[in-house]
Amino acid sequence: MPLRQTLSKPDIQLSYLEWQQGQVPLLLLHGLADNALVWSSLGDYLAADYHIIAPDMRGHGESSKPEKDYSFDSAIADLEALMDHLGWASAHVVSHSWTGKLAAIWARQNPERLRSMVLVDPIFIWKMPSFLKLTFPILYRVLPFLKGMGPFASYQEAEQQVRQLSQYQEWTTLQKQVFQAGIEQKADGSWGSKFTLAARDEIFEEVMQVPGFTIPLDTPAMFIQPEKGVNRQDWQLKPYKTYLKNLRLCQVPGNHWPFLSNPEAFNRTVAAFLAEEYR
Repeated sequence: MPLRQTLSKPDIQLSYLEWQQGQVPLLLLHGLADNALVWSSLGDYLAADYHIIAPDMRGHGESSKPEKDYSFDSAIADLEALMDHLGWASAHVVSHSWTGKLAAIWARQNPERLRSMVLVDPIFIWKMPSFLKLTFPILYRVLPFLKGMGPFASYQEAEQQVRQLSQYQEWTTLQKQVFQAGIEQKADGSWGSKFTLAARDEIFEEVMQVPGFTIPLDTPAMFIQPEKGVNRQDWQLKPYKTYLKNLRLCQVPGNHWPFLSNPEAFNRTVAAFLAEEYR
C-alpha cells in the first residue's frame, strides 16, 4: 500500500500518495474532481520498478482548497515544488483528462522536467472561444465527473446517485474506495465532494483561456484512447498528431476512466510504454 504524505508549501498543503519500492521517478496526475486514489491499481502494478508519486491536486482530496489561484502555472509550481522536495530533476508523467492539457503546457514551458508523458483521454486542448463560457452552467450539470459533487442529503443518497455514473457503474472495490476518498460530510450535515466550487470554476476558466499547444514538442508521448472515451474522432486527435513529434497512439478498452473501468489492460499499456522510455 502507498503511504500518505504531505508537502507544506507557503500557500498550501499538498497531500500525495507515495510508492517508494522502485527508483525511476513517476508522477501520476488525476483529472478534474478526482483524487490520487484513482491511480492505486496502476501504482501497485508499477511499484517494483518506479518511485511513484500521486498528488491530490490543489482543490482536491486531502490537499488544501484555497479560495482562488487554480491556474495552470500554480498547479505546475506545486508539482515542481514536490519534485524538488523529492530530489527529482525530471520524471515520467501520466496525466488524465484536464491534467493532460496541464502536462502539454508543462512540457512546453519546462521540457527538461518531463522524461515522457502519457495523456489519458485528455480534454479541451485548444484555447476555447469566450462565448463558450455561457455553456459552463450546463456543463456543470451534465459532465459525469461533476455530477458527484452534490450536495446530497445523506451518504446513502450520494452513493446511490454516483453509482449511475460511468466511472462507478461496476462498483468494484477500487471504484468504491475512490468515491469514498473523495466525499465528506459538510458542516450543515449534507454530503458532497471534497472538490470545491472555487476550484471547479477557476479551472474551467483557465482551461478556456490557455491553449495547450503553441509549438511542436519533442517530449516522448503516448495518447491513450479508450474505446468509449471522449476522443473518438480524427479531428480530436489531429492537434496531438500535429504538435507532438514523438507520439504514439494506443487504444484501450473502457470509458473515460480506463484505470477504473478496465485497469488490467490499462496498466499493461502504460507499463509497456514506460519500459521502452527508460531502458
